[in-house]
Amino acid sequence: MGIKLYYTTVTASREVKAQQAEMMRVLDSKSIQYELIDISVGGEVRDEMRKKAGNPTAVPPQIFNEDQYCGNYEMFSNAVEEDKLEQFLKLA
Repeated sequence: MGIKLYYTTVTASREVKAQQAEMMRVLDSKSIQYELIDISVGGEVRDEMRKKAGNPTAVPPQIFNEDQYCGNYEMFSNAVEEDKLEQFLKLA
């Protein structure tokens, strides 16, 4: 599967929960298949996400096409607003 969404099921942050839900809703509405990867299952998964994102403090949600970093929620949201989601996700 191409698109991977790193998220967490364990957060007290309403903002993170809302961002994750919005990203999933948009992907679902556009029939873009994606794989969910829960970083709360272990520190090694979180570390892998941060390494691939090139940011040692990255927090979910983060989105990738295979191992290519696409961006975080803000970048995703901007791409949706500009109607450039396919380019952002490196699908075009």
